[in-house]
Amino acid sequence: MHKRIIVGYDGSSWSHDALVWALEEAERTGESVELVYADEWPVLAPAASLVPSPALRPEPYVAQVIDGTLNRAVEAARKSHPLVPVTAATVRAHAATALLERSGRARLMVLGGRGHSAVAGLLGSVTVAVTAHSHCPVVVVRGASPATGAVVAGIDDTAAASGVLAFAAEQAAARKAPLRIIHAWPPVTGIWMETPMATWTVTDAERAPFDSQVTVVRDTFPDLQIEADAVVEHPAATLTRASGGAQLLVVGSRGRGALRGLLLGSVSQHLLRHSACPVAVVHDGTAMS
Repeated sequence: MHKRIIVGYDGSSWSHDALVWALEEAERTGESVELVYADEWPVLAPAASLVPSPALRPEPYVAQVIDGTLNRAVEAARKSHPLVPVTAATVRAHAATALLERSGRARLMVLGGRGHSAVAGLLGSVTVAVTAHSHCPVVVVRGASPATGAVVAGIDDTAAASGVLAFAAEQAAARKAPLRIIHAWPPVTGIWMETPMATWTVTDAERAPFDSQVTVVRDTFPDLQIEADAVVEHPAATLTRASGGAQLLVVGSRGRGALRGLLLGSVSQHLLRHSACPVAVVHDGTAMS
């Protein structure tokens, strides 16, 4: 099945930024782009009908507003990127449900950092659901997306690291950009701060697996300029700072279940809210050979 890039689109400026990012990616890879608008009204209408309201949404709304919004976006995309096949679809479902279902037939999902509706805006439950449960990598477009600068990969000791490195290295190679790989160990806190455990340095034993992973990337991408940093600092702080001037920040999620690893609670939320560049979330299953 032909893989495509899916864009969550609602007509907002934030979803437009996501569309532009996806079109540029598709231009590099030769893939097609599909805009998906989640029309949630049919699933919300039964509950809305129980609440006193001046009027329910008129049926022509879909053709006049939603279809018009998508048609204008597709037309503009075809003019700006004529070599990229672009289509659009309206799905009558909750935003997260629509996007997750589409992710099974996509190579990449692209969402805006904010927006007027749940489909592209997100940073709430929809973003968390899609980044955690998507069947493909998800890029949340926020902040600047400079044409120069490194691709930054933030990894930890989970199985997701190989997928993160593979995706980040491929992105860096395609963009002819340097790759910066960061492993940040949270510092010792609390009662342990005054013990020998609080060295604020990464030991040789801790760094050895990291160095092995970096070696695999260097061997697989011999022409790639690679910088590897092993630091003792909270991952959220390290990666947020590294996102400044970067083209893309890549982090991982352990599968499509509970949020873990670098997508564990405060770290993921911090990056998706405060990164200075687009953030890609990659799941298990994309190991580098």
